[in-house]
Amino acid sequence: MDEAKAKKKFKLKVPHVYSLLLMLILICALLTYIIPAGTYDMMTMEDGRNVVDPSTFHYIDKTPVGLMSFLTSIFQGMLNAAEIIFLIFICGGAFGVIMKTGAFDAALVRLALIMNGKERLMIPVLMLVFAFMGCTMGSAEDLIVYIPIMVSMCLAMKFDSITAVAIVLVGAGAGFTGSIMNPYTEGVAQSIAGLPLFSGLEFRAAILVVMTIIAIIYVMRYAKKVKDDPTKSPMYELDLQRESNLELNLEEHPFGLGKKLVVLAFFIAIGLLVFGTLKLGWYYAEICGLFLGLGIVAGICDRMNLDEFGNAFAAGMGDMAVGALVVGFARGILVVLEAGNIIHTMLYAASTVLNGLPGVISAEGMYIFQCLTNFIIPSGSGQAAVTMPLMAPLADIVNVTRQTACVAFQMGDGISNIFTPTSGYLMASLAMAKIPWEKWAKFIIPLIGIWYATGAVFVAIAHIIKLGPF
Repeated sequence: MDEAKAKKKFKLKVPHVYSLLLMLILICALLTYIIPAGTYDMMTMEDGRNVVDPSTFHYIDKTPVGLMSFLTSIFQGMLNAAEIIFLIFICGGAFGVIMKTGAFDAALVRLALIMNGKERLMIPVLMLVFAFMGCTMGSAEDLIVYIPIMVSMCLAMKFDSITAVAIVLVGAGAGFTGSIMNPYTEGVAQSIAGLPLFSGLEFRAAILVVMTIIAIIYVMRYAKKVKDDPTKSPMYELDLQRESNLELNLEEHPFGLGKKLVVLAFFIAIGLLVFGTLKLGWYYAEICGLFLGLGIVAGICDRMNLDEFGNAFAAGMGDMAVGALVVGFARGILVVLEAGNIIHTMLYAASTVLNGLPGVISAEGMYIFQCLTNFIIPSGSGQAAVTMPLMAPLADIVNVTRQTACVAFQMGDGISNIFTPTSGYLMASLAMAKIPWEKWAKFIIPLIGIWYATGAVFVAIAHIIKLGPF
């Protein structure tokens, strides 16, 4: 009893992300009274970009942030991040409609049944599906609905529940980490860094391939070990106590013409997204229009009436509300730092530490910083909004390309999402599968270590080849 009380007493509880960010804004406001105000002069590059001139830092009179400026910083942050916030809302609404159609559920059930009898082959096929969802839709919370199906299927095929969750979360995690078209993370980071949207796609595609291969090999080796000797599963005794009678029933997941058209429309939209951003210069407005159109087409194909469409769209936006508004809260930090004129002083201090070190060390320092930050701010869009305003100009000062800084963010943000207990969708997925976090941690920690090392290699390569355009 005393031991249980002690565990409860010392259990770490992370505050809600809004509370955490509000505390960070307050801390930054207080720092404006402590840190000297300073600024760099700006210079215009040949391509028209405004960047800091690293040789011009000088101190100026203090401009501390008062109470009213602190209280209005979130409002101003919301205004400054409006484009990003509305992109997240509209994409969320469109994906809400798509998921409401049940098209992807039906397709996944059929894929699982096709793989019946080919148990080990099923793992890479399904992980590739979820990796694609992770690298395009930024799938996270929407993955939870697939957990019960995967658990039932894996137990029927003599795997364990950890294998089931790994197929979904590790597959999607590889896609999320190697994101090529994720508007919620890479889109936000590149926007803040002033980079062309989804530029560097070929390099990130290489990251995606390598991370996914590592993930598949890791999960397949574990699944084989469990299938050969079920007692080696950390979930062996708990899985024996399950009453998992969920069947992969085709009648419960019809896949008629309408749902097939929804899946087809989704892949066409992804193709248009690639073409539009790379060849036509599409940005937030056009991407929002594309996904809104996709949502409308999905609703029509599934024969939704106006109320059904509206409710599904609203529910999708509601699911994204916390993540979308986190961007505005996080942007409030930048508002305070800029108002207090201490952001350049902080950059100067960081550059002084990194200056003279090999550029690759500076790049790796950015990567480590992003990895650590993700344990505090697991929201990808929120982390981008908090860190990239600092990392992008710092990259200029220490002679690291901004694209490399974005790569460091992308992997630092993505890798630990399927490990840290501050990740909401991870904990919800584990709860759905009835897997204690400590048992999942025992399984996933070696993979997280491998991914971290791989990420460090890619950051080094990005710096060495001067990954651009700048």
